[in-house]
Amino acid sequence: MTTPNIHNELREQLQQLQAELQLQKLWSSVAPDPKALESTVPFMYDTLKIHEWLQWVYIPRLHALIDADGVLPHQSHVFPLAEHEWEKRTDFDKQHLLRLINRIDATLNGCAMTPDLPQESQG
Repeated sequence: MTTPNIHNELREQLQQLQAELQLQKLWSSVAPDPKALESTVPFMYDTLKIHEWLQWVYIPRLHALIDADGVLPHQSHVFPLAEHEWEKRTDFDKQHLLRLINRIDATLNGCAMTPDLPQESQG
């Protein structure tokens, strides 16, 4: 798949994710405290809930990379965390959200747009 096709597919998937987060009432018009966004823990797990991280970090960063024609991450493993975090939640329909996140992971994991890291020379 070509870069423009991957970017278009990913942009559409991100828009679907945003729409579903809004539909499930997991989208906020109020930004988190700026200190919460300074976390260095993966997924900002110590300061944000997964749906907050998706809204305020993940979706905007991927849109920014697409807009800048930047290098996309070549690995994405958001689905397992979202599945774990939402495992016991019954206050919203998580199945469609999880399918969308899984599709985004698959798109990023299969896009091969990030060059391989050089192998260490054996000697």
